Amino acid sequence: MLSRYPFRAARPASRLFVAAAGTRAPASCIVSTRAARQRFLSTTHPCSKDVYDPRERLRNARPLVSHAAADRFSNAGRSRNSKRFAVACVAAAVIFYLCNSEVVPVSGRRRFNFFSDWYLQLYHRNEAKEIIHLVEAQGGRFLREGDPRVLLVKHVMKRLIPVSGVPDYDWEVFVIDDPRTANAFVIPGGKVFVHSGILNVCGNEHALAAVLGHEIAHNTALHAGERLSAAWVGNLMTGCVFLLAGGMPGVALFGLWTAVGGFFLRDLLFYLPMGRHQESEADYLGLMMMAEACYDPRYALTFWQRMEAVQRQGGVDVPEMLSTHPSNEQRIAQITQWMPRALEKRAESDCRGTTAFANQFRSAMRRGVLVTA
Repeated sequence: MLSRYPFRAARPASRLFVAAAGTRAPASCIVSTRAARQRFLSTTHPCSKDVYDPRERLRNARPLVSHAAADRFSNAGRSRNSKRFAVACVAAAVIFYLCNSEVVPVSGRRRFNFFSDWYLQLYHRNEAKEIIHLVEAQGGRFLREGDPRVLLVKHVMKRLIPVSGVPDYDWEVFVIDDPRTANAFVIPGGKVFVHSGILNVCGNEHALAAVLGHEIAHNTALHAGERLSAAWVGNLMTGCVFLLAGGMPGVALFGLWTAVGGFFLRDLLFYLPMGRHQESEADYLGLMMMAEACYDPRYALTFWQRMEAVQRQGGVDVPEMLSTHPSNEQRIAQITQWMPRALEKRAESDCRGTTAFANQFRSAMRRGVLVTA
């Protein structure tokens, strides 16, 4: 029978340490090499004095994080210098916020934005390519240049661009062949994306001008910069608060904040209302744009009435307080209120954008004053 212990296997005589003749063999078994002895000690051999103890090995194991590093993390934010740094960051953020706050001319709303139009174009410079790649990767396609729907969108844009306040953008039009989606958007820099489904809801170029004017207005008012600014400063303020709480308490506070829905509460109280304000401002600006381009602003009402019917048929009815957009009823009421001034704007316009309201808007925004159409 083979031995159950590997050290008892036969070895060359020259490598064995044999006890002297006539002496008694030691209690520990004879091994040939250090490696063999280590293998022996790693087993619970009844003759060995060194029995393997996993608890002893665990006590002697090196920690993944040194005690010094763990102490520094646990005490982060507790030292006087750390607290001073966090307080200085919060104070600097507040001062920076006040220095970069501005008044939206058409609504009187005070907002925070420190991104220029130039930076937003640079920030979104690759977004159009990414959207094109995403649409094509999902099996979608874009209508060819000669398609009547593409020509319609370009015709409307040709009249809106001179009154947009941003005529120097590198304007491009992309129409996605998607009759089931009623949507359109404009990326900072002048890249216009239109789903073909919105054309069916519009029904004519006047209503399409209301849609495109609204989307252009988001760029005129630098709404993308406002959202980006709020995200950056919000993350900085949140990080400082957690740092002030200390390392481990800060992590616990962040976990509690996440568990109780703190991010949802932040969106509910800040980001969602901001989105609704931006949509109302874009509705007003877009209405004046289409009127100055000699489109009939009354078709904006017709469009939103159709959108309300489409959403009801689709069963989409999100409460306004949980949405970034005002309800269709609210939009219709606001546009009805603005309609007399829009009709006056259309009657006064030379249809060439020489007295574009959007230009007045951007000038007033830089000076921090209100402006009326």
